[in-house]
Order: sequence, then structure tokens, then C-alpha cells
Amino acid sequence: MDILKIIAEESGIKLWQAEAVTELIDSGCTIPFIARYRKEATGAMDDEALRYFDERLKYLRNLEDRKKTIITTIEEQGKLTNELRAKIEEATTAVVLEDLYRPYKPKRKTRADIAKEKGLQGLADYLLSKDAKEDPLEIAKNYISEEKEVPDAETAIKLAQDIIAGDLSDNADYREWIRKKTFDRGFITCSLGSEGKKLAESGERSVYENYYEYREPAAKIPGHRVLAVNRGEKEKVLSVSVEAPSDDILDYLGRRTLRKVADICAPYVEEAIEDGYKRLIAPSIETEIRNTLTDAAEEGAIKVFGSNLEQLLMQPPVKGKTVLGWDPAFRTGCKLAVCDPTGKILKTAVIYPTAPQNRVAEAEKVLEQICDKYNVDVISVGNGTASRESEKVIADFIRSYEKTRRGRKLFYVIVNEAGASVYSASKLATEEYPDLNVGERSSASIARRLQDPLSELVKIDPKAIGVGQYQHDMNQKRLGEALAAVVEKCVNMVGVDVNTASPSLLAYVSGVSKQIAANIVKYRDENGRFNERKELLKVPKLGPKAFEQCAGFLRITDGKEPLDATAVHPESYEAARAILRECGYDISDILGGKVKGLAGKAKVAEKLGIGKYTFADIAAELEKPGRDPRDEVQAPILRSDVLDMSDLVPGMELKGTVRNIVDFGAFVDIGVHQDGLVHISEMSDKFVKHPLDVVKVGDIVNVKVLSVDEKRGKIALTMRV
Repeated sequence: MDILKIIAEESGIKLWQAEAVTELIDSGCTIPFIARYRKEATGAMDDEALRYFDERLKYLRNLEDRKKTIITTIEEQGKLTNELRAKIEEATTAVVLEDLYRPYKPKRKTRADIAKEKGLQGLADYLLSKDAKEDPLEIAKNYISEEKEVPDAETAIKLAQDIIAGDLSDNADYREWIRKKTFDRGFITCSLGSEGKKLAESGERSVYENYYEYREPAAKIPGHRVLAVNRGEKEKVLSVSVEAPSDDILDYLGRRTLRKVADICAPYVEEAIEDGYKRLIAPSIETEIRNTLTDAAEEGAIKVFGSNLEQLLMQPPVKGKTVLGWDPAFRTGCKLAVCDPTGKILKTAVIYPTAPQNRVAEAEKVLEQICDKYNVDVISVGNGTASRESEKVIADFIRSYEKTRRGRKLFYVIVNEAGASVYSASKLATEEYPDLNVGERSSASIARRLQDPLSELVKIDPKAIGVGQYQHDMNQKRLGEALAAVVEKCVNMVGVDVNTASPSLLAYVSGVSKQIAANIVKYRDENGRFNERKELLKVPKLGPKAFEQCAGFLRITDGKEPLDATAVHPESYEAARAILRECGYDISDILGGKVKGLAGKAKVAEKLGIGKYTFADIAAELEKPGRDPRDEVQAPILRSDVLDMSDLVPGMELKGTVRNIVDFGAFVDIGVHQDGLVHISEMSDKFVKHPLDVVKVGDIVNVKVLSVDEKRGKIALTMRV
């Protein structure tokens, strides 16, 4: 099997690209580095294409290793034929490979094995014979043996049928056909499980009510419904099964088997076929199909989660603003933390404007003093418990504060606080803020999420950020790896200031391990700020290879080398200087913003022998040094007043922020504490295959209220305004 040829065909790339990417990966290059600094070698393959390539390369290499193991095992058994070897070597999926290996795989003793040990193989062969003329029961009498516990002819027939059923189950071609037929023509069905029956008898409502009597084609069931019924099954509310086209399958097996069987033996073989299918093949195929559907559903959900996470991490930072972080609560009070524009904590406090204390006047006095003393621009409010009550207090305070301060503007923003409590109690938060308590750390995190979402959210396990669906029902290792790759992509896309970045942020930089990240911070603390990139080579464990991988993503502002503040890699510094000279600029012109119009000078690249992709990237950086891709994203909505759910009426048009995207729609924050759902059917007048084709997390969208259910806390919205 030519692995690179297969991946190239699957990916729609040239073989030379596949060879180049493989060589780079095998040499220890990271995906962000290859995507950004090896475009000439790969033909400018992007991050997503490279990650797919990397995954397929690992999968197919593991498959090749498995083939070698299987061939060796069968060879040792003395059962390897040239035909079987060819089939194994040609297999392109693990399922096909394991089907081929199934008859030779060491397994616990089966009924067929026991029958063979009792010497019934000859009778099984007779039942399958085309030339059989004598009554099988008469032949079976020859196999009666008290010693082998075969007391009569009927028992001998049953044992022979076990052998036929076992061999039928091990037939790779049959299994492949049955698997495809079951998937294409079968149904996923649900009925009440033990807990579901109790709920139904008590009349208690359940989130799984739609699945109590449910049937949907296996080939068409969407991923989110697969994960929903899986969870219902796990909670014993549902009983889930695959309804296969059994009659069609038995007819197929009969046609394939009985044409070689004498009529006198056919009834016995038919019984064996039915037993082999229902007892051995069907349960196994059902498990395989359920696993296949679950794997596909998980991959889809992980993709959506990853896309949501990327969009959340790439939200634009609110720069140059002093932010008051507000962690809402009831009994324990609302925790506050003021952060200056650099994220430095200036003040912490606790107020009690919510139930049961309801000390609103006292809270407003504290807020007034804080806003005056620290010139607060924005209040960042977490969206958890007591958020709605806090929002009302804040809106009332802003109205009175602006009047008494002659119109000085003050705004608030609702931010997703998912994971803030996990972070604030973590070892990392304790090390970062040893003098603050858990509540103060949480409110500071909420403030910083607005100031720089990426820098703050990297401190939290991506799975705890809360922009996915059914994340607890998935393969946690696969989910963790996929989300870590998303964070890595975002961090390297934006770049990191090596003199201010936290160890958490540095650890996501290409080529930088957690240990190297800690060493960078330790070196910085002991020796002062880095003044040039090459100084990184003095950091313990950060050798030439790690430097090659990370240098372009680590920025140094106001250092000795102006190019260190850009995404230009040190290996291209000479090329960058040559481009500037050729175009009549000096190196000092970069930071002054004087460099213009380089992108259109392709002839310069040809003259200097610089690749077109490298030239384009260098030119873009020289014109906009240290540009932040997040600046192109819509800024969050700053609010000064609050709406209540009771204020909403059908037909009302509002602006909202997309908070989360799932397979069936998008949840939009319209400023009433409870996010509204825009169902996929309400996203456009045109057919929408997936919500991600229309919106992304953080988008500001115009919506219209369709319906409001205050009791159930549900708001239906439409974007077809």
C-alpha cells in the first residue's frame, strides 16, 4: 500500500506535496511551523489540511504495522496463503483488516471450536456437500460417542450446525456485505429503558421524550441525535438497537450457501445460517454500526466544538480599557476585580446587591467609588448564577452614574464564565495570584476574558470553556487532542509577546513544551526582559531545533532588532532586509508604518530569489508589523441597559451575539440572560447544511423574536428578518 499516494488522492494534493510534508513531520517540525514557514515546500497547505494529513499518516502507518503483525501471526499458524496475504496488504481500513484476521485471531473457545474438538467437522462437511444423498440423521449416527458427549444423532447435527454457523460468521466477504446492507437499509430504534419506564409511569417529564418511540434510518441519523440516544441509553432511560433488514440478509446468505448444498441437507444448513446470523453476526454488526455512528458523531461534534472554540479564542481584545470584572453570586456576594488596560489587578472587593442580602444602595456606593478612583470603562459580567440579577443592578447603576457624572459613558458586557471557577481553584491560579482568594481570582479572570480572551482562556482546559455539545459523552482523549490543536493554532496565528506571556500561553507556542515555557519565564524573572530573539537560545532545554520552531511566533517589542517584533522568521531576516533595500526603505521604517505597496512587487521576489509565498508573508509583515488577525473580527456589543424576558414579544427585532453553535442551530445572547435559539431552519431563506456555514461564535447578528416560553426559559429566534 502506497501510503503517500493514498493520502495525496484523498486530500487532492500532488505527490510531491505529500512527500515534502511527510519529510517535515518526520524531521520534528510542528504543524503551525510548517503552515507558516514552509509554504514553498508544501505548496502553501494550510493548518487544517496539514493536521488532516498528519492524522491520516499516523493512521495508515499504524495500519501497516498491524498488517505485519497479522501476517506474522497467520504465518506462524501455517495458514497464510498468497491470496490471503494479498488481501491483507491491500486492506485500507482497520475494519476490513480485522475481518480478514477474524478466523485466525486467538479467541476464547466457541461452540464451533467445541464441536470440532468432538470430531464433528466431517458431519458439517457432509451437510454442506453437493453430492449428499443419504439422510443426514443416518450419517450423524456415525458420530455418536458417549466419551465425547454426543449421545444421539440430533445432538451431532446440532454440533455440526454450530461449525457451519461459526464458519459463516468468520467469512470476511459475508460480513462486509451484511455490514453495508445493515447500514444502508437498517434503522436505529429506541424504546423505554428501565429508568424510562419509571419516568413514564410517574408522568415525570424527560429530555428524552422525543425518543421514547423513535425509529430513523441508520444512514441518515444526524450526529447530535446519535449522541443524544447514546446518553439516554447510558442513563437507562432508553433502550437502543439496530433494526436490520434480516429477511434480505438471510436470503443473501441462503443464496450464497445453499446453491452448493444437496436438497436433503438444505433444511439443516438453513437452520445453521439463521443461527449464525442472529446469534453471531447480527450482534457484532450492530455493535460495529453503533460504534461507526458514534465515531462519526463524535468527529462532527469535535469539529463543531473546535470551530466554536477557535472563534471564541479569536474574539478581538478590548484594548486600552480599564475593566471591572464581576463574578455574580447570591449568598456569598458578587466578587469584583479591577484590571488596568495591561491586565494588572488594581483592586478587589465583595458586594451584596443580590438575594438574600439585597444591599443594593451599599453596593452602588462601592461601585461609584471604584469607578471614580480607577476610571473604569467597562464592567465585564460573568453569565453564571445571579447574572440576571446582577445585570439589573449594573444597568440601574450605569443610568444613575452617567447622570451624576455629566454623561460620562460606562458600559457592561456579558461574558461566558465557563471554566472560571475551575481555573480560580487550580494550582496555576494559586501560583499566579498567591495573595488572592478563589472569588477574587475568578472575577479577575472574567475581566481579563474581555481584555484579551486568548491569553486568559488558554489557562483553562478547553473542554471546560462550554462552547460544544455532548462533550462529556465523547472520547475524552480525542476531544482533548483536537481542542489542544485548536488552541495551538490560535496562539501561533496571533503570536506571543515573550516578555509578558504567561507559562500557559507560551506552552502552546510551536516547539515550546511546558518545561521550556516554565524555563522561559524563569529566565525572564532572573535576567530581565529579552532584548532579541536569539537570546532565547540561552534558555535551558531550548536548543536550535526548538528555536527554529518557535522563534517566528515569539515577539519582542522595543528590542535591539526591529524584525523581532514581527512574524518574520529569523531565517528570513536577510531576505526581509534585501526586500526593504530593493524597494527603497530602511529597517527603521518598519515600526514607523512607512513601508507600503510591497505586495505588488513580485519582480523583486524573482530578482532576489525569494519564493512567492515567503515574499508575500514577509511583505505583509513589513507593511503591518505584528498585525493581529483578531482585529478583523466584530467587537463585542457594549450594553448600558437591560431587557427582561417578559419584555420580549414576538416580532421584536434585536441585535445579538452568537454564543454557541450546535448541529441544529445557534444560541444567541440578546441581552436577557437566557440565550435564544435560532433553529437551523430559521437561519436563512436558503437551505443551510450546517449552522457553521452561516454564523460563527462571536458574530453580531440581527434576529427577530418568534416565541417566548418563560416557564421553560426558552426563546425562539429567527435570522430571516
